[in-house]
This record gives sequence, C-alpha cells and structure tokens, in this order.
Amino acid sequence: MTRQELIDNIKRKKSYLCVGLDTDLNKIPKHIFEEAPDDPVFAFNKAIIDATAPYCVAYKPNIAFYETLGYQGWIALEKTIRYIRATYPDQFIIADAKRGDIGNTARMYARAFFDYMDLDALTVAPYMGEDSVTPFMEYPGKWTVLLALTSNKGSHDFQFVSDTGGKRLFEHVLAKAQEWGNKDNLMFVAGATQGSLLADVRKIAPDNFLLVPGVGAQGGSLEEVARYAMNDDCGLLVNSSRGIIYASTGTDFDTVAAIEARNLAEQMAETLKARGII
Repeated sequence: MTRQELIDNIKRKKSYLCVGLDTDLNKIPKHIFEEAPDDPVFAFNKAIIDATAPYCVAYKPNIAFYETLGYQGWIALEKTIRYIRATYPDQFIIADAKRGDIGNTARMYARAFFDYMDLDALTVAPYMGEDSVTPFMEYPGKWTVLLALTSNKGSHDFQFVSDTGGKRLFEHVLAKAQEWGNKDNLMFVAGATQGSLLADVRKIAPDNFLLVPGVGAQGGSLEEVARYAMNDDCGLLVNSSRGIIYASTGTDFDTVAAIEARNLAEQMAETLKARGII
C-alpha cells in the first residue's frame, strides 16, 4: 500500500486506528473453543476483524502470539492475513515481529513477510544498523517500521542515553534512519505513553508516519498523541490491542470490541477535524 492510499483511507474512514491482533489462547472467550476447536485463534480473529473493520485502517498481528503455538499458530496467522486481504482489501497489515539481524538474514525475513505472506509492513529493530534495516526497504510498496521511542519501562535503559552534545539515542536513530529510507517506506514506532516527547520525534521526522502503541490498556492518551504527533497528513497509526479485543470475554466479545473501536474512531475523527484534515 502506498503512502497516498493510506492517507486516503484515513480520510475516508475518518480514523487512524490500528487494531492489534495479540491473540492469546488464555484470554479468548471459552465458547470459541467449543465452536471452533480446530482453529480457535482464527475464529477469534475473524470475529474481531468483522466487528472492527468499519472503524480501523490497519491490523497488527503480534507474531509472538502465533509463534508460541508452533505450526498451528503460523497457519492461523496465514489464514488471518488471507481473510483480511480477501474481505477487507483496504486494510493496512503490519507484522509486529521486531526483526533485526545481519544483511543476508534480514533479506530472508523480508522475503518471508513481504513476498510469501504479502504483508504491508514489518516492525524492525535498528540496533545492528544500516545493513540490518535496508534489505526490508528493497520492496516497493512495503514499509519498514523502525523502533525509535518505545513505551515499555526498559526504554530508558538505552533510548534516552545522551551523547556529549545532549542528543539522545532515539534521536540518533530517527535522524540516521532517514538516510536509509523516506516518508514513502519508513515509519517509526513511538509510544503513546511518552506524551510530549512525541513532539521531539516530530522535530526530527516531521513527515514520516508514526506507529503509536500504548493507547488504551497501557494508559496512553489519544489527545496527547494527536496534539504532539499529528502532522498535516495525519501521519499516525494509533494501535490498540487489549483495550479492544479483550474488552469482553463473553459471547458478546465481538460486539463490545466493535463499540470500543467505534468510540476510538469517533475520538480520532474529532482530532482530524480539529486539524483540518477532514
């Protein structure tokens, strides 16, 4: 999916919501195991997708939740991706895999996620530098989503370390990575719980899309994200996982997920209107 297609979808749907498909067998409603014993993960995902597709522009399966189930998990993931592609082709699909390895290995990862699985984007760790990142950027229409300023507690261990000039490591990552990619193929992960620090991200990467996790269950504020990080094209994909997909563990889980997604989308529409984007 191109940058303009993504922007058009955001304007058309009046939403920049990304729904995280972090599907955990220990958390999905019990009745699904009875109704779909052969593949409860896909059954849960399908119901969530059908319920939330009108309100979001992207889905983000976290690969760890599928890898933990072995080959059955990979089958469920592939079925999920194919279902989205066939039924909701306007959705942007991000593999949250956080890959990052030497060049020849990176090429294998890129081939797996972009050629074989036909995903739009992949999260990538920048620690090993240019040759571990650029192989993902060799695919036209595909996106590398680089970790920059994350929302986890351990982000302070490395990301905020400053050089003698006071420049923090996450700022070095943002600046250096733009030598490898551009606004058409490079996004950055910037956590919603970092609040006003998102403004510092925007100073260095004014035009790149930001994938922003942490809204909802992790306590991030959508209002703060929009205030500090929205640009003239929106430039945001705000992810919510647990706050939507596990909003209910009853037989109404999909209905409640739709309500939560709609509520977020309505808030997003207000921020887009306030910025004059829609």
